[in-house]
Amino acid sequence: MNDIITIGDAMITFDPSSTGPLRFSDSFNRKVGGAEFNVAIGCSRLGLKAGWIGRLGKDEFGRHIYNFARGEGIDVSEVKLEEGYPTSLNFKEIQADGSGKTFYYRHKSPTETLLPESLNEESFQHAKLLHITGVFPAISKQNIQVIDQAVTLAHKHGVKISMDPNIRLKLWSKEKARETLLKWMPYVDYLLTGLDEAELLFGTSDVPELIERAKHYNITHLFVKLGEGGSLVWNGNEITEAPAVKVDKVADTVGAGDGFDAGVICGLLNDWEPKRILQFANTIGAMVVGVYGDNEGLPYFEDVLERLGEKDTVVR
Repeated sequence: MNDIITIGDAMITFDPSSTGPLRFSDSFNRKVGGAEFNVAIGCSRLGLKAGWIGRLGKDEFGRHIYNFARGEGIDVSEVKLEEGYPTSLNFKEIQADGSGKTFYYRHKSPTETLLPESLNEESFQHAKLLHITGVFPAISKQNIQVIDQAVTLAHKHGVKISMDPNIRLKLWSKEKARETLLKWMPYVDYLLTGLDEAELLFGTSDVPELIERAKHYNITHLFVKLGEGGSLVWNGNEITEAPAVKVDKVADTVGAGDGFDAGVICGLLNDWEPKRILQFANTIGAMVVGVYGDNEGLPYFEDVLERLGEKDTVVR
């Protein structure tokens, strides 16, 4: 039985060896990335049993991602390598302050072969939580239908649903993102969002108003990522806040939100108090931005405890 399952497009990510505009970068390091894939990795490193549903090209890059996932302890029984479809790629541009841009090369994507009827109902019967984001459905209309089916199966079998809107406007319009994500909102138990995404979806970034929207959709936990302001959660009764964790140097901001999501999911499935969940998730986000790469900074459970000062560090 998996604690969490997620559906998404894993990619080979090429990280530049130098900072600055991509056109001046002449060497890259091969990495592995993908929003939902990163969350699965983060959850697995935290000790949860994670399953990832996806499709890869039957090529060297696809085999690399598949073996990487297996090495991270992720259940890849619902992953297939498809002939005739190149594994998706992206190239990152990273500025000196750690911020950057992403350039996608994901058509034709092997996920085109993942159909609603491809989903194995048993995967949902034996899971505790389905995590979805706004990235996978933004790639194609067919992916929206896949998530429709996933949400239906999760709801049928009493599987909790968490959603991170993770809206990528390079992939779809504001209007399409709002229409699609709000369609699934009545089935979402845990919403993990930034204020900019909340503004796009609900027309407000005011926390009390967001809580009223959450009540309308029967969301039981609303997590709001506030960047340097930390984070907060409304759990149906009260609002709990936690400050951001200090970061000595930001190397790469990509993956911080995925790390936060993994920390929240870990806390929810372990039935922690809201304050504990936020502190844990904020700490993971801070650890991720200190390391180059989409998921290289995602920590193991004991690493987070050390960062929180709850476990001694032995270096020699």
